[in-house]
Amino acid sequence: MYDLIIIGGGPAGVAAGIYAARKKLKTLLIAESIGGQPVIASEINNFIGFKSLSGVQLKQALEEHLKSYPNIEIEEGQKVLKIEKTSDFFAISTNKGNSYEAKTILISVGSSPRRLNILGEDKFEGKGVFYCSICDAPLMKNKVVAVIGGGNSGFYSILDLLPYASKIYVLEYGDVLRADPIYIEKAKNSGKVEIIKMAEMKEVVGNNFVSGIKYQDRTGGELKEIELQGVFVAIGYQSNSALAQGLVEINEKGKITVNHQTQATSIEGVWAAGDVTDVLYNQINIAIGDAVKAVLNIYDYLQKKQ
Repeated sequence: MYDLIIIGGGPAGVAAGIYAARKKLKTLLIAESIGGQPVIASEINNFIGFKSLSGVQLKQALEEHLKSYPNIEIEEGQKVLKIEKTSDFFAISTNKGNSYEAKTILISVGSSPRRLNILGEDKFEGKGVFYCSICDAPLMKNKVVAVIGGGNSGFYSILDLLPYASKIYVLEYGDVLRADPIYIEKAKNSGKVEIIKMAEMKEVVGNNFVSGIKYQDRTGGELKEIELQGVFVAIGYQSNSALAQGLVEINEKGKITVNHQTQATSIEGVWAAGDVTDVLYNQINIAIGDAVKAVLNIYDYLQKKQ
């Protein structure tokens, strides 16, 4: 029986693990991998204490810090499928057929890339339609590509593509770019980037591989097509809250609702932190802070239960 099981190995999960270890809680961390969503970023400029580091460097730093505490157990390469509440504890089951029990649970499974849900997207996934620029940007050497999304996710993709692509179109649904100005400036200064606003994606086209994308000009209504060889979808993320369905309260956006003073969910004994929750801003630093807050509250909760 564990005092705490942490589900998720991103920045929030790692921070929770470190604080749980420091509080001497009997803790198990279950994750498909350590590092989480930020691993795909080629450059992170807003992680406090570092002027710049890559997602891989952040993963290495998080993993090294976490594993420096020998009193935390880590089960990597497993996905939690179900959380069940009994009268006195919680039972966890994973995709590898393993079961674990704990007095408390912290859910920090983050989020996943949103899809366009347009014609051709599924057909050409991996054949010109991509969701991970740091993984697939090298495939676009001397090719014309489109990045869908004008937020930070989109501009992270642009920075990954700049060393490879010959031309990058940025297609944004709205009339304003939402990315940090520093990223927009870098993209514009490259001379490779063309920004198209008020563009609604309609279809990815091609034969065996992507050859173009169709979009509707939301200002004039015209249907337009761009010839290209790659489409990188970067329109944000959706909460990975499915494992908590029926257990805790989840809002209309699919996010776990929490008490933002304690990170407690709607059911006693379960906390959540990071992008899986209804937090106002999805930021690495905030996810870490919320996870620390959660573990401190979990520690107080367990002390009172003794």
